[in-house]
Amino acid sequence: MPRLAWRTALYEAAHIILTRPLKGANMLKSWAMKLAGRAGMKKAKVALARKLGVILRRMWVDGTSFAGEPVRSFKSVAV
Repeated sequence: MPRLAWRTALYEAAHIILTRPLKGANMLKSWAMKLAGRAGMKKAKVALARKLGVILRRMWVDGTSFAGEPVRSFKSVAV
């Protein structure tokens, strides 16, 4: 998949997380909404897209499967 397609998909996922009520995305959404209050919604979407990309890449490199359980903290996820 080309880089532009990845960036587009991550940005669209961030947009959905921030604009629709979703279950299971509470920590990501609250983090991004706090950022949106300080820096604006566009920058928050880009930051959330990047965070999603980092999480997905780590899962790919580690071979980690999606657990479906909420994470206690995002401090361990480097951005």
